[in-house]
Amino acid sequence: MNKTSSTPSHDIPSYLDPNNLGPWGIYLAQVDRVTPYLGDLARWVETLKRPKRSLIVDVPIELDNGTIAHYEGYRVQHNISRGPGKGGVRFHQNVTLSEVMALSAWMSIKNAAVNVPYGGAKGGIRVDPSTLSMGELERLTRRYTSEIGLIIGPSKDIPAPDVNTNERIMAWMMDTYSMNSGSTATGVVTGKPIDLGGSLGRKEATGRGVFTVGVEAAKRIGLSIDGVRIAVQGFGNVGGTAAKLFVEAGARLIAVQDHAGGVYNDQGLDVVALQTHVTEHGSVLGFAGGEVLQPEEFWACDCDILIPAALEGQLTAHNAPKVKARMVIEGANGPTTPEADDILQANNVLVLPDVIANAGGVTVSYFEWVQDFSSFFWSEAEINQRLVNIMTDAFTAVWNVGQQHKVSLRTATFIVACTRILHARAMRGLYP
Repeated sequence: MNKTSSTPSHDIPSYLDPNNLGPWGIYLAQVDRVTPYLGDLARWVETLKRPKRSLIVDVPIELDNGTIAHYEGYRVQHNISRGPGKGGVRFHQNVTLSEVMALSAWMSIKNAAVNVPYGGAKGGIRVDPSTLSMGELERLTRRYTSEIGLIIGPSKDIPAPDVNTNERIMAWMMDTYSMNSGSTATGVVTGKPIDLGGSLGRKEATGRGVFTVGVEAAKRIGLSIDGVRIAVQGFGNVGGTAAKLFVEAGARLIAVQDHAGGVYNDQGLDVVALQTHVTEHGSVLGFAGGEVLQPEEFWACDCDILIPAALEGQLTAHNAPKVKARMVIEGANGPTTPEADDILQANNVLVLPDVIANAGGVTVSYFEWVQDFSSFFWSEAEINQRLVNIMTDAFTAVWNVGQQHKVSLRTATFIVACTRILHARAMRGLYP
């Protein structure tokens, strides 16, 4: 039986605008939906609505032209009841504290959902990295790392790549932290180059996780992957990898949209050729293997599986009614608003939420962290198999809870994750 409750009011931190909570407001609404299912643990639920620690730093660097520029940086640790903080760092001109808070909270849920021993954290800098030279980008990364260095560490909080950051950024972060601490600390970040303690399979892990839970969900709704039509928003590491794996399994990629444009081919886009085009041109725009797809046409395209793998807040009350897909797999963090969630559920569209669907990245980050501590590294085949095992088991648990309570998979994931987090909080108690 579905449980409902009146919409609760929240004690909003003084540093947020109560009339415009941004992504943090979406997260709070998700916690409200799960609270009736937490039983005795509900007495601890306010823990989930307050980040443990939020750090805002000034990041000054000298630009190549000799002027001094200042950027705003963040690192938020949402919850560390189950282990050290874990979460990415993004460089984007629209990063806000509300966004980083929400992303850190979703990392708490994600880590608990796949049952890796981490809490949730996230970081970011308000900057358009495309405006910086390579030297400026390195100085920005190193200064930011030094500023947040007092709260990160292999047993405290472990950053990773996110939007507009990559293994090179992680190498600079690792080196900066190591130089400041006086010894090489490969475990301070994940997503590093292989030669610096990175893990095989890490780059493809998030996309592989999207594919794995998609296959598991398809089995349960009687949808054969062979011949299904796939549409992907965002054709970077996550969207590109997921699309490639689905096509290799027999699916047909018919539509792709990214920041610059869209491309469509009902007979199927050549994934390898499209990836090459994106590498060379920075976008799917101008790809000769399909016709131009306008932004609003993307959401309404006639597909079976829709994969938003770009930024948050993409599926809204405006475009959700247009979705024809049987299944939405969230490769991005927070791409679907609560209003869109309700619309999709009412239209019998199965949504595989980000907090389980894109957890492949943090799962292999966990593998990387373990390998760094032991200085013993696994084969890529072993890593991929361990990833599939963890993702399959995690999805099965979420699916069973969803069936038991007759709730969406998002709420089911929150039930599983919040129960684990709050049980750990309750067992640890309050000190002092």
